[in-house]
Amino acid sequence: MFTIASLWIPFTIVAALGQVARNAMQRSLTKPLGTWGATNIRFLFGFPFSLLFLGLVLLATGDHLSPPPAVFWPWLLLGALSQIVATGLMLLAMNDRSFVVTTAYLKTEAIQTAIFGFVFLGDHLTWLKVLAIMIATVGVVITALRPGSDKSFAELKPTIIGLVAAAAFALSAVGFRGAIINVPGVSFVTAASITLVLGLFVQTLILTIYLLWRTPDVLRGILRLWRPSMLAGFIGAFASQFWFLAFALTAAANVRTLALIEVLFAQAVAYYSFKQPIAPRELAGIALIVVGVAVLVGA
Repeated sequence: MFTIASLWIPFTIVAALGQVARNAMQRSLTKPLGTWGATNIRFLFGFPFSLLFLGLVLLATGDHLSPPPAVFWPWLLLGALSQIVATGLMLLAMNDRSFVVTTAYLKTEAIQTAIFGFVFLGDHLTWLKVLAIMIATVGVVITALRPGSDKSFAELKPTIIGLVAAAAFALSAVGFRGAIINVPGVSFVTAASITLVLGLFVQTLILTIYLLWRTPDVLRGILRLWRPSMLAGFIGAFASQFWFLAFALTAAANVRTLALIEVLFAQAVAYYSFKQPIAPRELAGIALIVVGVAVLVGA
């Protein structure tokens, strides 16, 4: 039976499942809208649903909103802007011939989140949890690697792109958690919900202005594809709602480490839906992820 403090575990699992679904929907929209157009869908079409979620939360909790304190805004901007930068670096990695290796470096996000969370928020992590984070991260890196790709580790570019992108994602998680815990006088559910609304608003504003400036045709294309975009936006906002609820209850490093189970979901889809066999290397990586997550949850 879950206590309030341990609800971050099911929240994170639901968020990871939602993220897998959202990524699949965004992938199908990348061809007609381009990468940044498909990316903006999660913000532009997710924002109205975040307002709906906030309204439902306020009705359920009876909380009253007031302007967030000054300390809230730097954390929110750190989370929102870092997420956009991280996404841009990921897109750059997709065009690099060493993308697989870059992706492996991206999986250091959990470790970097632990470091940033400790430095900026004073998040406490026991040695057992640190060990769990490292085990699960190694497992994901092993799963991400492919035979014959090891020589690419000698290249400087994929190393820098991967590590900086992972750092940006880590800063995003820490920034959003910092914002959530600085919303006073309301329940953790309301704090998470108002942070999501304001974060999506900032991200929608920035990316929409960018697309209007650089590629206005993409925005028109987004509006033409409003039906699939609406569904992708809903799933994206739904997943983000649960990410933020988890951030409200525990250190960002715990959330981002448990989120590595997304790799297991992807492997299961590949195996059962596409009949793709699982290599022994992937089985070893999966085993390490399971061990790391089990240690983290049990710690």
